[in-house]
Amino acid sequence: MRAVSLLPLALAFCQPDETISGHSDPTLVWQLAELNRERIDVTATLRFPEKGRVIGEGPCNAFTATQTAPYPWIEIVQLVSTRRACPDLPLETAFFAALQSATLVEASDEILILTDEAGRETVFRASP
Repeated sequence: MRAVSLLPLALAFCQPDETISGHSDPTLVWQLAELNRERIDVTATLRFPEKGRVIGEGPCNAFTATQTAPYPWIEIVQLVSTRRACPDLPLETAFFAALQSATLVEASDEILILTDEAGRETVFRASP
């Protein structure tokens, strides 16, 4: 009887990764290139190293978050970051807001685009 109650849990572990890490190279580091059609010249990165996990660095702070929606949708929630101040903090605030408002993702070997419901895009390029 106990084995039957563990069956749903065992099946969950056997399911393929439908998040972005299952559709993109999980070792890639995505470098922020554009935010709302504006070119970005500061360092901000994004990675999807394993199922449901998001990590990266904004212009000021490192962050981690959870990604729950199946590809091509995306939902980045529970974003937590360090709390360093720097001159680029307003840009970082916009970057984090863009990540959390994204609802759709498109990924290739070289480019990743996050789009929100209003059609605003956050564009990343794979780091060399």
